[in-house]
Amino acid sequence: MADLPGVGVFGTGLTAKAFIVMLRASGFNIEALWGQTDDEAADLAQKMDIPFHTSRIDEVLLHQRVDLVSVNSPPFLHSEIAQKTLGIGKNVLCERPAGLDFNHTARMIDAARYYPQLMSLVAYNMRFLPTFQKMRSCIQDGYLGSVLVFEIRVHCSIRFDENYSWNSDGRMGGGILSTFGSHFIDILSFVSGQKAVKVHGFLTTFKKKSSKINGFREITTDDFCTFQMKMNNGACCTCILNNNVPGKFFYEVLAVGTEGRLAVKDGCLYGQQTSQSKDSLLAEDSVELPPEINDLLPGMKEQQPVPLLKGMLQLIKSLRNSFHKFEDPKKWERNSLMYASTFEDALYVQIVLDSIRKSSKSSDWEKVPLLDPSSYTGV
Repeated sequence: MADLPGVGVFGTGLTAKAFIVMLRASGFNIEALWGQTDDEAADLAQKMDIPFHTSRIDEVLLHQRVDLVSVNSPPFLHSEIAQKTLGIGKNVLCERPAGLDFNHTARMIDAARYYPQLMSLVAYNMRFLPTFQKMRSCIQDGYLGSVLVFEIRVHCSIRFDENYSWNSDGRMGGGILSTFGSHFIDILSFVSGQKAVKVHGFLTTFKKKSSKINGFREITTDDFCTFQMKMNNGACCTCILNNNVPGKFFYEVLAVGTEGRLAVKDGCLYGQQTSQSKDSLLAEDSVELPPEINDLLPGMKEQQPVPLLKGMLQLIKSLRNSFHKFEDPKKWERNSLMYASTFEDALYVQIVLDSIRKSSKSSDWEKVPLLDPSSYTGV
């Protein structure tokens, strides 16, 4: 069996740490680590036994043992790192969102098209959960008849950083819409095959101070968001994202059609057709997280939603399977990652995010400019 590619990881935050643990649990070697400062990189590299660390982007990309790059840095660096990675001929898996805005993400697509044989994927992990894959197949098989309405609810109370960081600045890619809303915008497109054509949104920040952010700086990232979407095949969607609800992370995705309903709720998919008197359990996300998550990262489950961690693990398992069939560590098999989000998928999500933010400012419905990826030329 072929050796898995060595991985270079960009980032030192919670998501990067979880990726490192799960990559290792799946057999990958972490060869290099990048942090925004030398001290950040050195501290995490020592704690997680990573042989090389740096605060210089190119030193990770040019590392001889690195053939796969995992981008878990702040979002404003995603586009730059992804473009450089593909430009030197290495595979890249980028954390969501792909960039800060349309232009950042569009440049990534341009780079990917120059090197179509290389991996250029975005980690929208929820696509790999069994419940959403089953929901997708049920909708495709006509379980709902004609799809009418989607309802999405997300309740949580997650504080990302105690000190001021990009997670506190609305211009730098933080906020509940970007962090969690992007996942659900993607999953809605994944399960339904429909795209948003018009949106109406509202974003606000209720908690502008914290115990350590209480001086002249304020938190400007949204902690509450609600939006509606009109889809291109006639369905509509309403979504509430509320990061002010005490308790564990809760989510529900409800799909209603002319012949029944489907609901994914806390790791279970329930279905009920109009001919049935009660709902039935159709699928569960019975995914066991590696014990290293608790051993090496105590409190991770309280700071990162468990569904996203489970989806991350399933994505990494598919990633491993895609490389196992080749001796060349740069070659990968696409069928193993057939559900993964491409840069084109990420561009759609980014356009919807931009449109929701625009609507929040205008207090009006905004059109979502749907682009044909095959005819798109970047900026």
